[in-house]
Amino acid sequence: MAVKLYVVYYSMYGHVEKLAQEIKKGAASVEGVEVKIWQVPETLPEEVLGKMGAPPKTDAPIITPDELATADGFVFGFPTRFGMMPAQFKAFLDSTGGLWRTQQLAGKPAGIFYSTGSQGGGQETTALTAITQLVHHGMIFVPIGYTFGAGMFDMENVKGGSPYGAGTYAGDGSRQPTELELEQAFHQGKYLATITKKLKKEEAA
Repeated sequence: MAVKLYVVYYSMYGHVEKLAQEIKKGAASVEGVEVKIWQVPETLPEEVLGKMGAPPKTDAPIITPDELATADGFVFGFPTRFGMMPAQFKAFLDSTGGLWRTQQLAGKPAGIFYSTGSQGGGQETTALTAITQLVHHGMIFVPIGYTFGAGMFDMENVKGGSPYGAGTYAGDGSRQPTELELEQAFHQGKYLATITKKLKKEEAA
């Protein structure tokens, strides 16, 4: 039976969505891992999104709390809002009380990726403050550490991401994830898929 890894994200302007697609590719490169990409529900009205200049959402399916329970591992992604996850993703997690009561997500590995507007905009705090959500569910936070190798130490280019997970800088919205940032996202997907597969194998042993 294939190991199921879910990439669950919220993206307003598309930056997180681009990282999510690369994470999916990386995870899918691991044999025996089935990867599915989801987005959380939007909470803002279309009229407001239009005024904010947000593009239309992709056709990625909208996840429900019950569907989370069917996965073996996760990679959660979102942009930052004042150094924390946005209200849309928090609202979704707030709706998982039923899973929390039964601890259906306990013991499952989860990684985090993100997008910020600037270099001091929350590349680490966004992930750090999100870990509390995983803790209450009993999930196992899996950072990438420095497993990305030389890419973690690149000083010649502006690069998002940290030991917490893959990341990008949106700037005023015109900046898109660079090749190096996408490579890090691919690595995170592959790394999380490998860890999830190992844990699932040990569980079945």
